[in-house]
Formats: sequence, C-alpha cells, structure tokens
Amino acid sequence: MRIALIGYGKMGKTIEGLAEKAGHSIVLKTNEEPTHSMLIDARPDVAIEFTKPEAAYKNINILLRSNIPTVCGTTGWTDKLPEIQDKIDRYNSSFLYASNFSLGVNLFFAIAQQTARMMKDHKLYDVSIEETHHTEKLDAPSGTAITLAEKIMLESSYEFWELNGDKKDKTIPIHAFRIDDVPGKHVIKYESYHDAIELKHTAFSREGFALGALKAAEFIHDKKGVFTMKDVLGM
Repeated sequence: MRIALIGYGKMGKTIEGLAEKAGHSIVLKTNEEPTHSMLIDARPDVAIEFTKPEAAYKNINILLRSNIPTVCGTTGWTDKLPEIQDKIDRYNSSFLYASNFSLGVNLFFAIAQQTARMMKDHKLYDVSIEETHHTEKLDAPSGTAITLAEKIMLESSYEFWELNGDKKDKTIPIHAFRIDDVPGKHVIKYESYHDAIELKHTAFSREGFALGALKAAEFIHDKKGVFTMKDVLGM
C-alpha cells in the first residue's frame, strides 16, 4: 500500500516506522498543505492526516477532491465535519475520522457509554472528566474527552460539556491538563458525598495510536464512504 503522510511530526514518524515494518511504502511526507499536483506525482493509495486544527479542513478537502481515501486523526476542527461528509458524497471518496485510534480507547468509549446507562438513575453521583496530554497538544479539551462526554450524554440527562467548568445540572465538566511527555490519560469520575467511582485509560506511548491509524488506512484504502473505528474493529 502506498501511503501519504500529511503531517510529519512525532505521530507521522511513528506511523512511518510501523508502516515500513508492515511492508507499506511512504510515498509522500509533508508538513505543508498538499497540492493536487503533489498528490498526482506521489500516487498514494491512502493518506493519513495528523496536523493542526487550523490546517486539517483544507488538507482534507484537497485529499478528497483528489479522490484519495483519507484517515484523519487531527482533533479540534470537527464543527466542520458535516461539510466534509457532504463532500465525500460529491467526490465519491472515502474518509475515516477518529478522535483517538487506540484500540483500548475505543473499548473505553464503549465502557463509558455502558457505565452511563447504569448510572443514569443514581442521581447522588455527579460525573466529570479529566484529560492529561503532552504540552505540544494544541487543542483542549482533547477530542477523546469530548467523545467520552458525548457517549455519556447519549445515555443520561446530561446535555452539554464545559471546559474547566463547575458541576451543574445537565453539564459535564471537562478538566484539561498539559504536562511534558504524557501521551494521554483520561479519567471519568462519578462522585457523591460518600464515595467515588473512577474509570481510567492511560496511554504509555504513541505507538498504540499510530498502529490504530495504520489499521484504519489498511481498512479504508479500497472502500467508498464514511467510516469510524467501530468499522475497523468490527465493534
């Protein structure tokens, strides 16, 4: 498989190493906005996009217009996701976005939703989310924390989330911390006056995320449509 890496930072380099070990070819790696001619020359089968929130939307548009199946792991831009979904239909292309590609985190999403279903009638408990990442992560809260909040809201009376907010009716507070060399930690806490229940996922390295992104690329490269990690993992 011929892969274009749009975003060649620490994550891009980790994906490159895993891809080459798996027998794939990296035919393009860039930190610049890709151009149509650049993509035609490289002839990738699939692109993996890990850049910055302000760059992702433009990059994805160019990739889809060039009919290149695209896997995106950049967070902080998804208010424009409905526009991208419309363009996938227009260009007959394929796209997969995930706030987190880790297998463990995607299982954690399912656990969070199931727990929220169990806790919804126990009004003594207030829920909150904490997320901790490395200082190079630009967006806050993390896309993973937002997804966790959305999973909880699906199964409860909560309707909103708020960054660094206080506990209040119908709103889930999300507290974001940035510490050197922390790949990612997410904690869901249900707390009453009497006790607390915590669910936690801790990433030990970037390799878990990179491996998931590579699996997503292997899954999507010969397909059309919009997909999620649930499709990749058969969940």
